Amino acid sequence: MNRETRLQALSTFLKSKRAKIMPGDAGFPSGTRRRTPGLRREEVAQLAGVSPTWYTWLEQGRDIKVSASVLDCVAAALQMNDDERKYLYALAFESGHGAVQINEEYFEITPSLQRILQELRFCPTIISDRRCQIVGWNQAASHVFMDFEQIPAEQRNMIQLLFSRKEFRRLAGNWDHFVGGFLAIFRAYYGQYVQDEWYERFIEEMKEGHPEFQYLWEQSQVSSAPDVLLEFRHAKVGKMLFHLTSLQVQGSTDLRCSVYTPAPETSTETKLRRLMERQE
Repeated sequence: MNRETRLQALSTFLKSKRAKIMPGDAGFPSGTRRRTPGLRREEVAQLAGVSPTWYTWLEQGRDIKVSASVLDCVAAALQMNDDERKYLYALAFESGHGAVQINEEYFEITPSLQRILQELRFCPTIISDRRCQIVGWNQAASHVFMDFEQIPAEQRNMIQLLFSRKEFRRLAGNWDHFVGGFLAIFRAYYGQYVQDEWYERFIEEMKEGHPEFQYLWEQSQVSSAPDVLLEFRHAKVGKMLFHLTSLQVQGSTDLRCSVYTPAPETSTETKLRRLMERQE
């Protein structure tokens, strides 16, 4: 990511965070003359203890001098969580893992990881890399989502599939919420590997190919491990509720396990068992 692109990403992120904070939640009167939602720039500056001009320049993406202590104040003013703070610092300081060279060949799933996939028989599980490329899944995932085996390996990018495959749109009861969880993870990676130019190319391709991606991307949060409840409407068994838990696989490959656990006190697991038995 070049400097101009990095600063533009920082600008977009700050604007998005500011727009999501209601004045009353930050101790300011709501008033009736606010033309846009969220806080004003001068209000963020006041909360952060910086000059309105300096904060305006920061949000405009100007190449100005920043310090960790001042960014801490900005992060607190915008009520950022730990993942969002890391993302802020990565964009402001161009930190991250440097120009990491990733092996373009898809990762091999180790025997132990494959065993884990098999043992999670009634928990749909997907393993992806830091680019959200799907590199492994279990049978439950194939039954609930789609048969990933039928998709060429180079096209198994979860972000791309969410926007391009009608199966996902039909499945998710709240598609925006479903996509938001994955975009939050992807944005965390984007900040972590800020110097990897692949991300910027991929994002531009997604914006060009899928107009709604840009809005959802700009509105997305930052989370390395979102824990959410998802409602699916499966064509064969109806409503299913899953808790999504994202686990990082320790090691040099930076793999992630996304486990969909049937919600307790629902018929989801029973429906999943029935679905899998039909197709065995």
